[in-house]
Amino acid sequence: MDKTKNKKGMMTAILSLSLLTVMAGAAVAPALGTIREHFSDSPDTVVQLIISMPALFIFLTSFIFPSFCKKYGSRTLVMTGLALYIIGGCGAALFDNIWIVLVFRALVGAGVGFIMPLSTGLLSYYYPPEELDRLMGLSSAMNQMGGAVATFIAGLLATISWRAAFMVYFMGLISAVLCLIFLPNDMIGGNDNHGQVDEIRKNEGSPFKRYFLYILAMFILMSTFFIYPSNYALEAGKTGNISQEAIALIMALMDVIAFLGGLAFVHIKKRIRENAHFTAPVLFMIGYLILSFSNGVVLSVVGSLFVGFANGAGVPCIIAAASRKAGKEAVSTVMPLISAALYLGQFVSPFVMSAVTAVFGGMGFEHLPFCFAVFLAAILTVIAFFMRKAEK
Repeated sequence: MDKTKNKKGMMTAILSLSLLTVMAGAAVAPALGTIREHFSDSPDTVVQLIISMPALFIFLTSFIFPSFCKKYGSRTLVMTGLALYIIGGCGAALFDNIWIVLVFRALVGAGVGFIMPLSTGLLSYYYPPEELDRLMGLSSAMNQMGGAVATFIAGLLATISWRAAFMVYFMGLISAVLCLIFLPNDMIGGNDNHGQVDEIRKNEGSPFKRYFLYILAMFILMSTFFIYPSNYALEAGKTGNISQEAIALIMALMDVIAFLGGLAFVHIKKRIRENAHFTAPVLFMIGYLILSFSNGVVLSVVGSLFVGFANGAGVPCIIAAASRKAGKEAVSTVMPLISAALYLGQFVSPFVMSAVTAVFGGMGFEHLPFCFAVFLAAILTVIAFFMRKAEK
């Protein structure tokens, strides 16, 4: 009984980490207007770095994370990440210098660089492959829920002051308590069999080469999805048929559907097996096609729901497939790379879209960002064919 209780407690602790990862940069987005007013002497691009800085440092930290796995236990790594997350998140509220604030935002990114691969990698380390689809779906659902809850709380706190909005990062204390109680401090990056694993992996090539298909899939998936939060409000506003309140409501609804997509993934996988890899690209394509032709509320809502569900189901699909291939060593090999690809996709998506607009903006495409997202979804469909082949 105690063993079962501890196993459930450990699962709760690991899944609680997924609540924190999406909100790394986006949590304080509702307060960006008041932050800009406070730092009115700073250029807009510098102020906007408050949102994007964590993504850059998550990407950078992902490359040094595997070496920490070889030296420290799982609980030590988690608590290090959570300490950076809480201190970096809340500490930014204490200073009036924008550059010091950005240093603390970098600490948040470094913290999530530890937390993100552990939030999924520990599931593949402690639980058998047959449970991975369910657990990765739950992790994705927690991810979406955490982002929605954190953004809502930060929005309320922002009505008090821009400093109060950063207090949302105290949510990390919940995970810290759970992990201290339930998470063992196992060495998750060590090698067994007297170096045999090392020798085998050396012959197979670098982790990037071994898991390139999954890394590329996550990068394209996140680049495809991030076109929505980066451009939807702007594109919907152009029509003049959708109010700002309705736009906010539709985007919040999209987050809820993404949460349900994560929960539904295990059922999708059971029914269509390796064809589950096509779920995200096909739904992205349908959703963005609808948004490309949308000029009213109804089509806008329908398209948004397809996009949200695609993201919610697509992330656990890629992570579960990569985890099954990597086994127990996923946490120190493929997960940091997939984490880097996920946040790099978020970081570069607006820049890629700017380049696309510069080239094709004058050709009369209505809702060009959504048209480009359809193209990316087609690329993701091709990748899904190769992933299905690998699964077989």
